[in-house]
Amino acid sequence: MDGFEEVEKNATPSSQAILYSPAPTVEERLGAGVAARKTCPIASLGSWELRSSSTPAIDLIEQQSATRDPSLLPLRYKRMGVSPFTFYRGSAVIMAADLATMPVTGFEVQCIGDAHIGNFGVFMSRTRHLVFDINDFDETAPGPWEWDLMRLVTSVEICGRDRSFSKGERKDAVRACAKQYRRAMASFAEMGEMDVWLTHLDVEKTLDEIELDGKKGRGVRRALRQAYEKDSVRAANKLALRDGGRLRFDSRPPELVPLAELSAEQGYDAAQLSHMLHDLLDAYFENLPRDCRSLLGRYRLRDVARKVVGVGSVGRRAWIALLTGRDDDDPLILQIKEAEESVVELYWRPSDFASHSERVVEGQRLVQSTSDFLLGWTSTAAVNGTARDYYVRQLWNGKGSIDLAALDPESLENTARLCAWSLAHAHARTGDAVAIASYLNDGHTLEDAMWDFARSYADQNEADYQAFCKRFLPGETT
Repeated sequence: MDGFEEVEKNATPSSQAILYSPAPTVEERLGAGVAARKTCPIASLGSWELRSSSTPAIDLIEQQSATRDPSLLPLRYKRMGVSPFTFYRGSAVIMAADLATMPVTGFEVQCIGDAHIGNFGVFMSRTRHLVFDINDFDETAPGPWEWDLMRLVTSVEICGRDRSFSKGERKDAVRACAKQYRRAMASFAEMGEMDVWLTHLDVEKTLDEIELDGKKGRGVRRALRQAYEKDSVRAANKLALRDGGRLRFDSRPPELVPLAELSAEQGYDAAQLSHMLHDLLDAYFENLPRDCRSLLGRYRLRDVARKVVGVGSVGRRAWIALLTGRDDDDPLILQIKEAEESVVELYWRPSDFASHSERVVEGQRLVQSTSDFLLGWTSTAAVNGTARDYYVRQLWNGKGSIDLAALDPESLENTARLCAWSLAHAHARTGDAVAIASYLNDGHTLEDAMWDFARSYADQNEADYQAFCKRFLPGETT
């Protein structure tokens, strides 16, 4: 023991801060959760009153557009304007601004930042297992765990409204989501740190964890297993074609436009853009671990195209790169996506990273136990000289999502529970599961509060949606 104490005295400041500093006991962490219930009662999380005006909220959308590709803004507004649900998916910045006015416990986690129900799905792990988890990290940053949960439960309510489910059916789904989060966090709080960190989230285990077996979970299981068919070969068959024996991307503007077709009228210089993207891929390659560089070095770049993705991401620069390995029947498609300031950073605190792309990549690695092994980041100067951050990942590596437009009430509830379990795991990996579980250990109070908040904020979202359509889609029926 004396020897250990001597090491402690001679430890470097950085190691003293981590390995040798006193850690709070389990009892102290439990006490912190109980104390937080007094300063931030669970019921207070359910209190939301409609704003007097939606104008400042819609101003935030317009401010975001200032950094986006102007040629894609009409498409962004069109996709957001389809319904209150699509508007919600594209307006994380509005909710972050609103949540910043709400009480919080102060227990910080690695926030997803945009944890709506459509941002969960499946992907293939390095060991070729399908895992269910969060699949969008553009907004990830340290922040309050409450913000993620409140965004998730509200998305469940809005999705239910979009599907014309009854109030009772929506209530069941929202409460089931909150209950699953509470129960999962309690379970993680009882586990050792390594067990929490390494919990394997393959599809079968995750479904079993939340008791979705037999007939009850059949529809969800079927949807998730379809992701096995989504890989780079399928992506190439869908997005590319053979032109005179050469494999290249198809042209389907504005969603998919080969690099050679982007014109000066659209604000692009093809030669400069090609040079920038080659530099970007070179820098990404050099930042990868040695084993990944060895694998990627077996591939050769064949084509690059601009590909529009998502709803909220429309307007951010996004590219896909087509590479081939052994031959043209061995394709690999990488997505190259711009990273900007997180909405969580705007309203909580700046992240610790100098680059937004590094923030996205490191945040994803913190949250996921089996992230894409080709995930990487880099920064480069754009064609106009403006520095931009990009992260790179596989476009399709078993990625799949549940078709929210086809859900029945029971499937919505099942999906909400899956998402809640995954969110709790992300927060347990990066925050104090013991303190959060202790805070939530107050009967069904969390379920009550989340139902109150979800329906109130869904009303707010509908009001903001109407204001959005009046400003950006005048004359269109909403």
